[in-house]
Amino acid sequence: MIIKASAALRNDYTSISNMAKETKEPIYITKNGEGDLVLMSIEAFEKREQILQLRAKVLQAEQERIDGAETLSVSQARKRLGERVNGISG
Repeated sequence: MIIKASAALRNDYTSISNMAKETKEPIYITKNGEGDLVLMSIEAFEKREQILQLRAKVLQAEQERIDGAETLSVSQARKRLGERVNGISG
């Protein structure tokens, strides 16, 4: 975990910006010794958002399965996928 004081962000933005981009990790910014902000590169933020969206879709699919939605076996899913691929390339 990377923790920096708000003064460091104010006084050395370029260094902290480079650190966020290089480490691809969030940087926790403190103000008066207390947590205040989290800073991260756009690349890291977008990747995190994609992961969260994927998790939400998985949770939704699992809830639908629990609620009784039709499910497929692995072999059925492979067959349907193969049919789609053949339909696109055919």
